[in-house]
Amino acid sequence: MERESMEFDVLIVGGGPAGLSAACRVMQLAQEAGEELTVCVVEKGSEIGAHILAGTVFEPTALNELFPDWKEKGAPLNTPVTRDDIFLLKNQETASKIPNGFVPKNMHNHGNYIISLGNLCRWLAEQAEQLGVEVYPGFAASETIIEDGQVKGIITGDMGVARDGSEKDGFMPGMELRAKYTLFTEGCRGHLGKRLIKEYSLDEGKDPQHYGIGIKELWDIDPAKHEPGLVVHTTGWPLNESGSTGGSFLYHLENGQVYVGLITDLSYSNPHLSPFEEFQRLKLHPEIRKYLEGGKRVSYGARAIAKGGYNALPKMSFPGGLLLGCDAGTLNSSKIKGSHTAMKSGLLGAEAVFEALKEGKAGEEITGFQQRFEDSWLYKELYAERNFGPAMHKFGNIVGGAIAFFEQNILRGSLPFTFHDTTPDYATLKPASEAKKIDYPKPDNTLTFDRLSSVFISNTNHEEDQPIHLKLTDPDIPIQENLPKFNEPAQRYCPAGVYEVVESDDGSGQRFQINAQNCVHCKTCDIKDPAQNITWVTPEGGGGPNYPNM
Repeated sequence: MERESMEFDVLIVGGGPAGLSAACRVMQLAQEAGEELTVCVVEKGSEIGAHILAGTVFEPTALNELFPDWKEKGAPLNTPVTRDDIFLLKNQETASKIPNGFVPKNMHNHGNYIISLGNLCRWLAEQAEQLGVEVYPGFAASETIIEDGQVKGIITGDMGVARDGSEKDGFMPGMELRAKYTLFTEGCRGHLGKRLIKEYSLDEGKDPQHYGIGIKELWDIDPAKHEPGLVVHTTGWPLNESGSTGGSFLYHLENGQVYVGLITDLSYSNPHLSPFEEFQRLKLHPEIRKYLEGGKRVSYGARAIAKGGYNALPKMSFPGGLLLGCDAGTLNSSKIKGSHTAMKSGLLGAEAVFEALKEGKAGEEITGFQQRFEDSWLYKELYAERNFGPAMHKFGNIVGGAIAFFEQNILRGSLPFTFHDTTPDYATLKPASEAKKIDYPKPDNTLTFDRLSSVFISNTNHEEDQPIHLKLTDPDIPIQENLPKFNEPAQRYCPAGVYEVVESDDGSGQRFQINAQNCVHCKTCDIKDPAQNITWVTPEGGGGPNYPNM
């Protein structure tokens, strides 16, 4: 197929904090040096911020480096953290507040802000455009261009393809976007990043990446219950009942609103577990319920989180580009924060790419990036917390938290050895017959809800007549293998009701149904499917959720 082509000096795939920070920094460096560069950001969401979902308590370290005058420029950091409360939820009724003196220091949030990361990305995109960056939302990067072993750019997805593969009226072939260097900043489990890791063996000698699924809602609450700047975290119930790990958050931002969410580690072993239903149960706990009662749910979303940390970091450079931010897995799980680390990786990538371009390079591997990374505070931060995730997985939240407290508060450094977790998340499920069944209550439609009403307020939409973007390597596996062994866990781990086991239309038995229109692009299926049979690829650009203020 003949495609139009555009060329740039630097192409950035993904309009999140890492990509936009890299775009701004490259242009800053070019302007300081009096050089002209062409920089382009492509983003699959309908607008910048549409697909951005995070907690978010934001640490401004990297933002201070990128824009020291961010306050004067109007960055949307409006709610400084005023108080941290951490609770151990013992059961569905009781809780104990953990004294601050026993909280690992990385979980203290003095100097941080409660923000909408989507709104910060919208602001970063404005800064990028003012610096001369071309920002193209609604364009999904569907393929990498690799020639002579070097990444040369990407191909955007075709528009107007019917489900059967035929071309509809108004069909538009994707474009080739070529660049001297391409930075991949797609977020956690980026579908091109995943391929690049395999293509260039970037994870050789590393622990497997580990993940959680974060499910989040935005609520308007009773003004009498609202305390701007209050940060609440919990551990224990409900996840401890199913033998899994993770924790919840409730953040009071401005305008009488709160974020409430639950992170469930995808290393869980009980195939009957539903992260979505666990989140609904959480909201019934008195420590959470007291804020939400009398309020109204405004928005809903879900996203996978890369939690492997230092031990799972792939090599981030390859011929023609870099893998940055959550695409590489730079989140610091001991802080429950990935935005500042993603931004810093973007800044480091921008500086490395600018130096390579200044030396006249194009497409050669930026081998000096690793040293630049190791000289940064980002490397030191991730190295220091390298035991946190494996300790939580091995010993659970209580003992794991105690190890984190000992390292951070007593040693003020890390242990002289490293824990490892070498079992991939997809390989941890027990057979359904050996696991405890979980009885989840029906939604009350006041505090708790079903999946479909939740997806509705995520503003998720896809062009209905397009190829299904959730690909099964073997269509028989869900019914023939996953159903008898694991009671097909996709029905439960998906937070959007994408996967169902239904009776066949002809009465011949059961079949696996994929409701791709519901997909909120969380990537959990790509991660947790025990047969690794589901591959998430990008749908048409502009499809998916449209998150407001998330």
